[in-house]
Amino acid sequence: MSTSVMPAVWSRPAWQVDGWVRDFFGPVTDARADWPKDLTPAAELSKDGDDAVVRLDLPGLSTEAVANDINVEIDRGRLVIRGERRDERAETAAGRTLSEVRYGAFRRSFKLPGHVTGDAVTASYDAGVLTVRVAGVYAGSEPQRIAIDSK
Repeated sequence: MSTSVMPAVWSRPAWQVDGWVRDFFGPVTDARADWPKDLTPAAELSKDGDDAVVRLDLPGLSTEAVANDINVEIDRGRLVIRGERRDERAETAAGRTLSEVRYGAFRRSFKLPGHVTGDAVTASYDAGVLTVRVAGVYAGSEPQRIAIDSK
């Protein structure tokens, strides 16, 4: 019984692998060209006691960029977080880059109860995560039983 062994792609010289990748995937282009243009950071909403906590993934931003490019506000009963993640790298004309990192403007909005004011909101940024805490969102939100009068 004869078995044939195919050589592993990664054992070939680099110029052969590069040609194989081009043949299979096509010419190298900016992969972001086909992606949606909007940046939508992943969000996590959680309850912490009576507070609502919103966490947004915004990796790679400097403290200065967060201070200048990110805005947290309450607008018409909504918590609005908007900003921009800028591509700060220098463009190189000769090199090719494949990047799956999205850059651009974003806006996330979350409805709040009517009693929440701007004084209840605090925000911090650490390790690529923007954390916004809205104090007292759930205060008094437990159901209350109403007695029914019978005649």
